[in-house]
Amino acid sequence: MNYELKIDVSPVYELIDSFMLYVTRKWISNLDIGPDWVKDVESRFPSHQAAEIMKAAEWPFSDYDVLYAWAYSLGPAEKVLSYLDELESTSLEDCFQHVAPLITGFTLEECQRIKNSYTPLLRLWYSQYFRHVEHKILPLLIEDASEKKMLQSKMDPIALIEYASGGVVIEDLPNLQTIVLLPTVHNRPINTYCFYNTMVIIQYPVDVPLDDEDEPPTVLLRMTRALANPTRLRLLRYVAHEPKTLWEMQSDLNQSREMLMHHLMILRVAGLLRIHLRGEHNERFSIRPDGASELQMFLESYIRL
Repeated sequence: MNYELKIDVSPVYELIDSFMLYVTRKWISNLDIGPDWVKDVESRFPSHQAAEIMKAAEWPFSDYDVLYAWAYSLGPAEKVLSYLDELESTSLEDCFQHVAPLITGFTLEECQRIKNSYTPLLRLWYSQYFRHVEHKILPLLIEDASEKKMLQSKMDPIALIEYASGGVVIEDLPNLQTIVLLPTVHNRPINTYCFYNTMVIIQYPVDVPLDDEDEPPTVLLRMTRALANPTRLRLLRYVAHEPKTLWEMQSDLNQSREMLMHHLMILRVAGLLRIHLRGEHNERFSIRPDGASELQMFLESYIRL
């Protein structure tokens, strides 16, 4: 292992997460917040402001890689507005220099477009939505990041990454210097990752405490839902002995790519699968043995055995 593991926490990442999810509607059906969240947020915006924000839906999804890189490279930010002020006041050349080493082919023209286009929209997003939920989210992020930082002295980095993410394993990435772990609430229960030339950012989900302690914990519901389907049980058996690519699964199991991706997502968010990353769009899947023991632990804890 030749990379440095960092654990970062800032409301800025969560600001970008929530903005991205609202604008792109990416993964919404697989997220805990669900489609109802989109409807709720839409009700907060006057129509002209909603139309302004949705302009970003036509822009490249890769823009978010740049926004996350700026959030990391500009340093920890305790307040969103301070970060946006800094991003706005930083010269175009300095903004470019922060990101250019991380993204091959990144141009000054792209830098100018992203800087000028997203900053006012993120301000609008903050004023109309994010500032109203920030006080609930930030303590959860800080608490979880503190726990992971404490574990850094006790766990191997590879094991800590897999534990925090519920199954992400980084393998053989040339030139990798830094892995950044970020806790996230809006993206729960999925992991997301951004690949850069020398860095990978991994966002892992932080569960929100239940209001009613008599209700089954969300993680237990995810596990039991995942295991209730015979196809997903067969998938777990298939990847139990060695990691498999999606192409191998399609070939050996005679399943469509779309259906496999659906089942793999459910198994992943339940913490029952490892995903081995060898670069962007280069993934293999294997069973996560800790998942079975965690299922037993959560089940026994809930039914009070």
